[in-house]
Amino acid sequence: MDIEHTATTADFNAGTAPRTAPRTAPRTAPRTAPRTARTALVTGANQGLGLALVEGLAARFEPEDLVLLTGRDEGRVARAAAEVAALPGTRARVEGRVLDVTDTAAIAALAEELRRSRGGVDTVISNAVARVLPTESQGPRVDEFIDVSNTATHAVLRSFLPVLRPGGRLLVVASTLGTLGYLDPKLHPLFDGATLDQVEYAVESWRRAHHNGTAQEAGWPLWLNVPSKVAQVAAVRAVAAERRERDLAEGTLIASVCPGMVDTATSRPWFSDFSQAQTPATAAKAVLDLVTAEGVDPELYGELVRFGEALPWYDGAPLAEQDALIIP
Repeated sequence: MDIEHTATTADFNAGTAPRTAPRTAPRTAPRTAPRTARTALVTGANQGLGLALVEGLAARFEPEDLVLLTGRDEGRVARAAAEVAALPGTRARVEGRVLDVTDTAAIAALAEELRRSRGGVDTVISNAVARVLPTESQGPRVDEFIDVSNTATHAVLRSFLPVLRPGGRLLVVASTLGTLGYLDPKLHPLFDGATLDQVEYAVESWRRAHHNGTAQEAGWPLWLNVPSKVAQVAAVRAVAAERRERDLAEGTLIASVCPGMVDTATSRPWFSDFSQAQTPATAAKAVLDLVTAEGVDPELYGELVRFGEALPWYDGAPLAEQDALIIP
């Protein structure tokens, strides 16, 4: 299983250049925590966008800070961490850590370890996703896909939010497909205004429908990426709704992020035109800007953010190009 971000047609159609119109909403106060050594963690980080995010954090953070590059393959994690540490622009300390995101107990254990050893974390970027190619049947991969993309996201939110320091950032890498309009309207009540428990129940309902052979009848899209991304964004919205007032007062940001179309081995098989696709390093920049920004824009808190702007939750329309490629 390769782990990296999957871009979307909607990302491509929306373009890759950030909008530059000034915002009128006031930002909350800058982070109030004293300047101590920061700790950042990125999942799915030994290649693609995840690796670029680690490189960017290591370049923007200070020498006393720690950036943890995580993935499930020990050798690949060690090599990637060593490569980032050796880059000329790297300033922070970079360490590789083995973390299989399908092991929710391991996620909880790492969060607790960082609470004890570092006093918590300042930045968490949940980036892991399972790669499924158009030439592969979707059905046999549904458990793996959900476990990596959704069960892991829920575990990161439950385990790391309690140890996120004031002024911190917890970002879940999703995509434009995470807006509700990409789902059949009869599925909208499962995710709209849902709690995290309810999002988890919806995801497990989707899983059961695949196992029972009733997914299409129930209205679930053929492409696994669509309900997975909607569920990721809904999970972030759920926890953010509960924490909004306190987090904004402390300058803490929780959000899902869309980096735009990224030219990776995961994306290429699904799309025909990559003329405007970004490199992972370019795509990482807007995400990193959210990490290092002073204060928090209330319009972005809890939302799906692309190039510094929140995407409307109810946007989107069913896809056709990808469904034509899919083997159920």
